[in-house]
Amino acid sequence: MISNFILMNGYGFFVWSSFALTFLVCVVVYYRTLKTLKKYEKEFAKEIEELSVEQKKIVLEKSKVASKVLSSYNKTI
Repeated sequence: MISNFILMNGYGFFVWSSFALTFLVCVVVYYRTLKTLKKYEKEFAKEIEELSVEQKKIVLEKSKVASKVLSSYNKTI
């Protein structure tokens, strides 16, 4: 029963290798996207740190994203 499912009438190799390749590509894309996001968060946090106190306060009050990025960036330092 289980061997029939795995072999899939002779097409199992193609099906399972396609599934594995698709899964691998999704994992690679996920990690590359995560790496890029972290890079942009660092750049954004550095830009916010360069602002004056008044400008920083205005940006953080208006933008929820800015406050979350800055708080997560400070946790990783």
